Amino acid sequence: MKEELHKYIPSEFEKSIFEIWQKNDLFKANVDREKKPYVISMPPPNITGKLHLGHALDLTLQDILIRFKRMQGYEALWVPGEDHASIATEVRVENELLKDGIKKEELGREKFLEKVWQWTETYRKKIREQIETMGASCDFSREAFTMDNNLSKAVREVFVKLYNQGYIYQGNRITNWCPKCTTALSDAEIEYKEMEGKFWHIKYPLEDGSGYLEIATTRPETMLGDVAVMVHPEDERYKKYIGKNVILPLVGRKIPVISDSYVDMEFATGVVKVTPAHDPNDYEVGIRHNLPQIKILDEKACINENGFEYEGLYRYDARQKIVEDLDKNGFLISVKSHIHNVSCHDRCGTIIEPMISKQWYVKMDELAKPAIECVKNKEVSFIPERFEKIYFNWMDNIKDWCISRQLWWGHRIPVFYCKDCNHITVSSCDVLKCEKCCSENIYQDEDVLDTWFSSALWPFSILGWPEETEDLKYFYPNETLVTGYDIIFFWVARMIFSGIHNMRQIPFKKVFIHGIIRDSQGRKMSKSLDNGVDPMDVIEKYGADALRFMLINGISPGNDIRYIEEKVDSASNFANKIWNASKFVMMNLDEDLIKKYENLDEYNLADKWILNKLNSLVFEVTNNFEKFELGVGLSKIYDFIWTEFCDWYIELSKTVLYGDDEKQKGITLRVLKKVLIDSLKLLHPIMPFITEKLYFNLKDNDEDFLVISKFPIYDESVDFKVCEEEMNLIIESIRMIRNLRSQMNIPPSKKAKLYIVPKDKFRNMYQESLVYIEKLGLAKEIEVIDEIDQELVNSNKVVSIVTSSSNMYIPVLDLVDVKKELDRLTKEEKKLEMEIDRLVKKLSNEGFVNKAPEKVIQDEKNKLKKYESMLEDVQKSILNFKNNLE
Repeated sequence: MKEELHKYIPSEFEKSIFEIWQKNDLFKANVDREKKPYVISMPPPNITGKLHLGHALDLTLQDILIRFKRMQGYEALWVPGEDHASIATEVRVENELLKDGIKKEELGREKFLEKVWQWTETYRKKIREQIETMGASCDFSREAFTMDNNLSKAVREVFVKLYNQGYIYQGNRITNWCPKCTTALSDAEIEYKEMEGKFWHIKYPLEDGSGYLEIATTRPETMLGDVAVMVHPEDERYKKYIGKNVILPLVGRKIPVISDSYVDMEFATGVVKVTPAHDPNDYEVGIRHNLPQIKILDEKACINENGFEYEGLYRYDARQKIVEDLDKNGFLISVKSHIHNVSCHDRCGTIIEPMISKQWYVKMDELAKPAIECVKNKEVSFIPERFEKIYFNWMDNIKDWCISRQLWWGHRIPVFYCKDCNHITVSSCDVLKCEKCCSENIYQDEDVLDTWFSSALWPFSILGWPEETEDLKYFYPNETLVTGYDIIFFWVARMIFSGIHNMRQIPFKKVFIHGIIRDSQGRKMSKSLDNGVDPMDVIEKYGADALRFMLINGISPGNDIRYIEEKVDSASNFANKIWNASKFVMMNLDEDLIKKYENLDEYNLADKWILNKLNSLVFEVTNNFEKFELGVGLSKIYDFIWTEFCDWYIELSKTVLYGDDEKQKGITLRVLKKVLIDSLKLLHPIMPFITEKLYFNLKDNDEDFLVISKFPIYDESVDFKVCEEEMNLIIESIRMIRNLRSQMNIPPSKKAKLYIVPKDKFRNMYQESLVYIEKLGLAKEIEVIDEIDQELVNSNKVVSIVTSSSNMYIPVLDLVDVKKELDRLTKEEKKLEMEIDRLVKKLSNEGFVNKAPEKVIQDEKNKLKKYESMLEDVQKSILNFKNNLE
């Protein structure tokens, strides 16, 4: 299994690593009563197309948690799957057929569904390939699809159960209707868009000829279905008209003037038209006042037979013609511009038409109560907690759920009608004959269920419910749900009340909410902006590990993140750093030498420092991961690996590895190997491919895999705090020496003498660390002394460095031509001052600031900050050299 490491090229090993995991069934979970289960059910992506960056984020977060818990010893189960996405998939397939000139109605239901199943097979395969490419450690033996037979059985069982319990009913009610998709929608499928509209002010003449009432409406076409006009009972302007009649313009129908406290006296004219069949609020008013319902639109939003001469016109064409006729007949008073929120279908963007239709509903009042209480009682916890407000706002104001859809693709409603005796049978099995009259003249309801009806059962249906399976007994409830804040009411709320009602248990204990991915300018990714990013393109260029790193780096629960390609490139550089560091360790490993001194704890200062640092890191990262602070944990791992391990410990270890002390060499090699392996384990949940690949070359046998290895555990017996503090002081000293050399432009080839005057108790610390300071501080000779020769200081031949543990002095006149260097620095100072002046003027220019894109302005600000920092360093160097010339 071990092989020589060459250049870091993720495309050469990521796929093969995943195949090894799969071949060895390392993601498969089993019912093991000796272990505690940890379960995540993947939010099933829709089969409408390939996965996007949002899916990549969702998958990465879940995979980190699953890998972390698996390494902690839990029986970790992550169930993958896909959603049939009723409306979205039907529209996609329908549009594909239209490209070939084929309408679904021409095919018929059965032939059309054959096409959808072909689509399903193609995209389920593509989605699975993408999930694997991301490195998701799902148990694919349990992969589920919301239209699988066992899940369909669960859907039917729940429908019949709710129907028999009185929660499901059929009724004519005002419904959100999409004229493009020709189906009813639930409130959760509506999004509001701010649009510019108009208020048409119209005269409604009083029947007695004494005048008119002025109505303001944004939808004049719906006046064809008006059955009343309404005023507030306390409105002094209109009290005298209550009980009278007005004549409906253009139609001539006599309609009453009624009063209701629903009317806002301050809004518009204070008089509103009442159209119960086409407005949800008017519908409620109509029920209260026993008003008729006149439906004037068909399923395509065209005027129907109740619309007189306007019959057949599309809603907006009818609007234009009605407004023209109102104006021509003297009924139009004025037209005013108006900005308002318009409800649209979240899938196709079509403006919703509220209308009366016969649909199936779930009564939600009683079902919502225990779902609200379990969150209030913290049986289900939201992370971050602030998202509970969204949940409560939705659940406290919940309306009955419209679950029927006028579509062909989906779970067909399990209701059967007898054509002979009109008896209705609701059954989880197909009904072949009427249970009342035994007629075989039976037909099933044409509608299908809302996609979210089946998704609401996901946490338990994927485990075998309604059967009492071992999986269900052991793995339910789930531990964590990972999802975006945009589907809290779509999906999270429905899973909670469905789980409680059907399983008598909550479906999951924690809801980990993440934000959405935006582009580098903070805009939502969309086709219209052409700013979407295909995660597979990123992986092809940088590898899955780099993408996963970028998605998690800096993330915090519930907050949106920006996709910035430079950050993926930076993540790739980090992976390359780990790769090269591992190559160095592997090249120097001597297992025989390690074994020879494996029981010795005679660590040097650097060994104790890195072991203490590592132990603290294990404690902090474990705590961060447990609290879902994945971005914070990653930041700490990154800093440790890049800085403490690679930049410092590996460099410090070279003084031992290239020396002659065999015993110390064996101990240091053991420390190097341990720190590298534990670092790979800590990083593995986030960057699984490179860590597993490197572990292959470090492990002791072929049966050992990083993915199922033990996550590092904090060791209370490791207590080298004092040594860590001392090593930090040495590192501080080395850093300050390097900074001074850099400021004075001293090349690495010129090594300097160094005088160290330790403070208080630090003499021994410096004496024991001279080898580190000499190598990394580029010193050729070091003297640890009690005090510096004042004559040497007064001669300005040395530059002093003050640290928290010492004063250090470096003779510099022999290393640089001070006058020449001063001339160079002076020119650099003037150049930087000119650049800073140019940028200050540019950023003070209102024309530039108001017109330039935000990113351009920020880039200029970053340049200014950079130049100001450079100028500060140059001026420090000039001061140093001037002191040496005096």
